Amino acid sequence: MTLRSAQKQMTRDLLMRSALEVFGEKGYVGTTVDDIAVRAGANRATFYLHFSSKSELVAALVGEVNELVVSTDRPTLTDVVASGERGKIEAFFARRFDQWPQMMPYVVAANQAADVEPSIQELVDRWHESAIAEITDGLTRADRFAPETRRARALAAFAQLEYYSRRWAHVGGWTELVTRQTALHVLTDAWHSLLVG
Repeated sequence: MTLRSAQKQMTRDLLMRSALEVFGEKGYVGTTVDDIAVRAGANRATFYLHFSSKSELVAALVGEVNELVVSTDRPTLTDVVASGERGKIEAFFARRFDQWPQMMPYVVAANQAADVEPSIQELVDRWHESAIAEITDGLTRADRFAPETRRARALAAFAQLEYYSRRWAHVGGWTELVTRQTALHVLTDAWHSLLVG
């Protein structure tokens, strides 16, 4: 990598980090390109050298957080579901919970952008669909349940995790009413019942 390309990547990364901060303070709709550029110590022209719009920047953020999730999924979600082992399901949730503090600014920004940007909604839908497909593939590999019910089970399982993550982000973490340990046990029980039987 040349010095010029390294500087370009550093500026792009700084704009992305700055956008996450400002989105967290003002929300996606309330944030302007100028807000992001100023936070990064840049100007509007610099922003547009790297991104054509706020939505393109959010798409890059979604790609970045997806890479974080996929790169740490060992075993994969498909393998976890196919195994049917309660311990592997619980370990999957524990890893995901550990990632939430790092992931949630990205997820919140993507969800806010999806409310007003059709292209981001499509991106979020594809992201969700890939997880649902992995769960379905795990059930198929294990040959559990009637084939026509596998996707419905995968949708229900994903919806449980998605709701927990949104609620966690909304209230700012675990609470006395729903502790991390309680959520870990309840989601594991729910997925084991739904996906293993």
